Amino acid sequence: MMKRTVLSALLAAASSFALAAPLTYNVDSTHTYAGYEIGHVGLSLQHGLFTQVGGTLVVDEAAHSGTVDVSIDAASLATDYPARDKHLKSDAFFNVAKYPTLTFKASQLKYDGDKLTDVSGSLTLLGVSKPLTLHVTHFAHAKNPMTGKDSYGVNAEGWIKRSEFGMTTYLPAISDDVKLQITLEAVAAN
Repeated sequence: MMKRTVLSALLAAASSFALAAPLTYNVDSTHTYAGYEIGHVGLSLQHGLFTQVGGTLVVDEAAHSGTVDVSIDAASLATDYPARDKHLKSDAFFNVAKYPTLTFKASQLKYDGDKLTDVSGSLTLLGVSKPLTLHVTHFAHAKNPMTGKDSYGVNAEGWIKRSEFGMTTYLPAISDDVKLQITLEAVAAN
């Protein structure tokens, strides 16, 4: 009888470990965007949007840990003004011919209770990698009511100095401080 009780306890513990295993989620590129906000000649804040974003999230909710691996297609940059888009994609700014991808990779997730609050990792822009912490402004985990699939939704923002990545054109008229923003949805990989 004692052996059965111990065996039952071990099986129950093993099954709970299986449930708590990290799960992989694929970025839903149709509901994910990355953008920036930057000061323009002291007059306004200008915005740009990258419309092609992919990647994966690996989440272990029980351990409050995971990883983020996001890739952004630099050529997908859009500002609703084609001449400006062409200039921003040139070697004066994003140099998409030489550096077609921006990446954000993180393995430090900070939680407050069950709510994700910060994601820290490394941003690679123009071939230069620098530490970056994104503050999470919205966090949700639920079944998507449209698809029925297990999904995450995250909005996050952070700040960089573009000169630290070698992007110095028109400093200081166009601000060195850049606010980065991401709206992300990810779906269980199955």
